[in-house]
Amino acid sequence: MSNFQNTTSSSIIFLLTGVPGLEAFHIWISIPFCFLYITALSGNSLILFAIVTQPSLHEPMYYFLSMLSTTDLGLSISTLVTMLGIFWFNARKISFNACLSQMFFIKLFTVMESSVLLAMAFDRFVAISHPLKYATILTDSRIAQIGVAIVIRGTLMLTPMVALLKRLSYCRSLVLHHSYCFHPDVMKLSCTDTKINNAVGLTAMISTVGVDSILILLSYVLIIKTVLSIASPEERKKAFSTCISHIGAVGIFYIPLISLSFVHRFGKQAPPYVHTMIANTYLLIPPVMNPIIYSVKTKQIRRAVIKILHSKDI
Repeated sequence: MSNFQNTTSSSIIFLLTGVPGLEAFHIWISIPFCFLYITALSGNSLILFAIVTQPSLHEPMYYFLSMLSTTDLGLSISTLVTMLGIFWFNARKISFNACLSQMFFIKLFTVMESSVLLAMAFDRFVAISHPLKYATILTDSRIAQIGVAIVIRGTLMLTPMVALLKRLSYCRSLVLHHSYCFHPDVMKLSCTDTKINNAVGLTAMISTVGVDSILILLSYVLIIKTVLSIASPEERKKAFSTCISHIGAVGIFYIPLISLSFVHRFGKQAPPYVHTMIANTYLLIPPVMNPIIYSVKTKQIRRAVIKILHSKDI
């Protein structure tokens, strides 16, 4: 295949990149990544199974947690084949349409995770600020509506961003700099004006992840205001303790996302493998850590998981 070509989307084959400069060590590098994937897939599947099968967990808070586990599973599966394919078999080729599909699902599950974290923040706000109305506000039907709205919102916002890549022509080297299809990475290979693509992509991310982060912050301002108005220190501590797991989940989602943005913008002098490793781990940190955080910090989840594991042993 020629390294340079001026063509449209029909015949394009992109080449994905492993870890630049460390190709000889791909098999060894694959070991920790394989461990992370196994942890993410098994951890989120176990939590999802626990919530579905344990009647004691059929509450709004745990329904939202099941949505979080579902998005984490989707995020892990979206990159699993290409990343391990590169490390194990040097399978770097990916067609244009397959690249767009992977890009869409990575972005969709990222936006969905942000939306679920916002819904969980709302859940904590209602539980702490309006405990007597909690059951009437967050009914099963309303939670289902929120879930559907999250999927529809992500799909409507991201479809134009991905579809607009089809209008571009690609005449530069078709080598991508990640182990998966990353929207800015694909745009850089175009010899067509990408101003519209940049504007649509930026708008999509600001109106989803950006807005969600602001609303989550606002929710916690209101939660803190409510908690500080509680007279009893013991009740304050108890109220705050119900938010610890969610705060942890928010942190492990937004901190890697912001770190990746800073590295891309300000870390141009860093070795290429630094960019690649951060980009690879950024998508795996939330799926790996969320089940651990909720299992350690949430007594009901921990008990349900132990009960399931114990029943399997028997």
